[in-house]
Amino acid sequence: MAVTDSVIETVPTQLLIGGDWVDATGGATFEVHNPADAGVLTRVADARPEDGQRALAAAAEAQQEWRATEPRKRGEVLRSAFELLNERADDFARLMTLEMGKTLAEAKGEVTYGAEFFRWFSEEAVRIHGRYSPAPTGSTRLITMKGPVGPTLMITPWNFPLAMGTRKIGPAIAAGCTMVVKPAAETPLTMLALAALLEEVGLPPGVLNVVTTTDSGGVCEPIIKDPRLRKLTFTGSTAVGRKLVAQASDQLLRVSMELGGNAPFLVFEDADLDAAVDGAMLAKMRNIGEACTSANRFLVHESVAAEFSRRFAERMGALRVGDGTEDGVDVGPLITEKARAGVHELVEDAVSGGARTLVGGTVPDGAGHFYPPTVLVDVPASARVFREEIFGPVAPVSTFGDEDEAVRRANDTEYGLVAYVFTRDHARVLRVSEALDFGMVGVNTGIVSNPAAPFGGVKHSGYGREGGFEGIEEYLETKYVGSAL
Repeated sequence: MAVTDSVIETVPTQLLIGGDWVDATGGATFEVHNPADAGVLTRVADARPEDGQRALAAAAEAQQEWRATEPRKRGEVLRSAFELLNERADDFARLMTLEMGKTLAEAKGEVTYGAEFFRWFSEEAVRIHGRYSPAPTGSTRLITMKGPVGPTLMITPWNFPLAMGTRKIGPAIAAGCTMVVKPAAETPLTMLALAALLEEVGLPPGVLNVVTTTDSGGVCEPIIKDPRLRKLTFTGSTAVGRKLVAQASDQLLRVSMELGGNAPFLVFEDADLDAAVDGAMLAKMRNIGEACTSANRFLVHESVAAEFSRRFAERMGALRVGDGTEDGVDVGPLITEKARAGVHELVEDAVSGGARTLVGGTVPDGAGHFYPPTVLVDVPASARVFREEIFGPVAPVSTFGDEDEAVRRANDTEYGLVAYVFTRDHARVLRVSEALDFGMVGVNTGIVSNPAAPFGGVKHSGYGREGGFEGIEEYLETKYVGSAL
């Protein structure tokens, strides 16, 4: 408890606006809870719409000077933040575990992953370039140059409170954009601690502003419709994403949307089953299943389905559920009681339609929002658990007969974020990867996220890319200059 208290006490609980930590208008605050026991960790400022406007004004005021700052200096801020974040990995990990629920081991993995976006984009800051060429007629020289989009609103989710911030903040800093960040009300503490760290390494006042609030729509909509804002980036549900895109249309904002997923996990008859089960554990249980990249539908060839399901259920059933701060715990609580109830409802719907439960599937007694790792077999294709994003530790398994059926069923969703394929046939890898309507495909691996790769989806999973060489382009505008000789 002493360690927990000391970590919480180091986190600012006010709004960061223009380099100052300030109270919300009227002094309003809200509670931040620990999902492992529903206890109150602390209270943070609850911003009102006028606070959001103050934050945008600060970002707009700082934009010109930050734009003119040398790329090397912008990169050095990110590099210093990368190093300090890794030095404080234990504190950031404990903070994430306390407010979000994931285990300490997984939270430390997020620190490593999240910090890498700062290192990657520190190196990209000095590689922003245009081109020079003669016009086909020879009488004019064509020059293209890149510049920052400008003030950006970043709305980040609760499930990866550090990494979903760093992969937006990193390229924005590198490109020369100022920001207003609105973290999820469930997990505001990690972003507040990250903002304090960026201040510490020399990020100038007004470049990063943070507003925490329980009134996301009331605070964000006026910012989105303000002509001073030039870009909106959001990670979260498709339903909310649609509303934000509609709001952004008034100002014709540059928009990046990383939305929901319904990832298929395909296991072909020639797959290495040991590797497939290992991959399934990673793809399903990363972040307690509360990830848009989480494997949502397990489609397994009928010849190996029984053996795969048996091994998978055995591994899932061996996981220990509990408070993520405790040693030996593999699976922490879900974020809220509402989230747990939604997951269980999907399981009950599948069972009522004929699915069988190999392991899990019951709501445990006691405090906290815990749900056991669950494997369902004989799941009908019409079950809600196959159509909706689960966001929990539930794995529905169904079978297919041939490659064409596997691809057809995998693509039978409005989402298109990530798909997983397990096979030892190289030609099949190419055929299936090309046929899948997804922005990312993991082949014989259960993890695709990498700061050096472009993360993003198609269809109702959104548009735009985060990470990789492509990530910084989301924060840059292209200007063309035609110069006559």
